[in-house]
Amino acid sequence: MKFFVDTAEVDEIRELAATGLVDGVTTNPSLVAKSGRDFTEVIREICEIVDGDVSAEVAATGSDDMVAEGRKLAEIADNVTIKVPLTWDGLKACRALTQSGVSVNVTLCFSANQALLAAKAGATYISPFIGRLDDIGLDGMEVIDEIREIYDNYPDFDTQILAASIRTVNHVKQAAMAGADIATIPPKIVKELVRHPLTDKGLATFLADWQSTGQKIV
Repeated sequence: MKFFVDTAEVDEIRELAATGLVDGVTTNPSLVAKSGRDFTEVIREICEIVDGDVSAEVAATGSDDMVAEGRKLAEIADNVTIKVPLTWDGLKACRALTQSGVSVNVTLCFSANQALLAAKAGATYISPFIGRLDDIGLDGMEVIDEIREIYDNYPDFDTQILAASIRTVNHVKQAAMAGADIATIPPKIVKELVRHPLTDKGLATFLADWQSTGQKIV
């Protein structure tokens, strides 16, 4: 499974990209607003840091305006993916952008039916929001399972499942087990994936035992 980082904070992206674990980045207007920086500058800088796809979201709601904004954003760098919402206009824009060779991430997906429409519209990525479904008492991971089953039934679909709204390390594990192609993860959760109390305890024991020998490797 690929890891995308869900943030617009350039320093966080640079730090995680240095590990070699980052395959791409997702941003949205809310994340860019938190950074306090110019939208275009942020996207350009992120695209210089990572080789993988960087999702930049349109602000328009009408299909023609989405297409115009998407084409403009795609000019920033070769690895820009255009993010459009899962609405009728978003699906129209997805089809138009995809047919012109632009990578598209259809976001705000909350059902398998929506994901089916996005695949038929030619989406590069579909982003089901796990955490937001959990917030209203539904099972977000069940939607990942359903989408995976539908897509596997139709090999002609090239759309990749990008599990979004990741809130916990368990979400990452469950998305991987369900067969999501990608998880887009906040930097804090990425760093938590490596942690386990038994790892910390074992390392402390090893270090104490080594120090008791009085030896040095270098």
